[in-house]
Amino acid sequence: MRVHASTIHAMEPILVFTNLPDRAAAMSLAQKLVDERLAACVNVLAGCTSVYRWEGRNESASEVPVLIKTLAKHYAQLEQLIRAVHPYELPEIIAVPIISGLPAYLKWIAEETSASDLK
Repeated sequence: MRVHASTIHAMEPILVFTNLPDRAAAMSLAQKLVDERLAACVNVLAGCTSVYRWEGRNESASEVPVLIKTLAKHYAQLEQLIRAVHPYELPEIIAVPIISGLPAYLKWIAEETSASDLK
C-alpha cells in the first residue's frame, strides 16, 4: 500500500531513511539537518552491507544507515538538502509516517523542527 504525501497532515511526525557511503558523510548530513532545524534527531547507525540491483547487475556496498525524525511539512526541504549533498546518483530517501509514539517525544520533534519556520 502506498501512502501519498498529501494524505499525511503537515504536522505529523515522519521517519526518513537514507544510506551514505561512509560515516563522515553521514555525520555531515546529520549535522546539517539538525543545524537547519529540518530534523529534531538523526541517528547515524553502524555500517551495513547493502545488496541491490543497479543498471542490470547485482551489486553490494558498505553503507551507513541514517534515520531522520522530522515533521511531514519539512519533507520537501529535507529531501532537497539530502539530494544536494548526497554523493549517489540515485540516493535512497524513504519517508514513513510515525503512527504512534511517546507523546512527549513526538511533541519534542515538533518543537525542535518548528524553529526552521522562523528562518
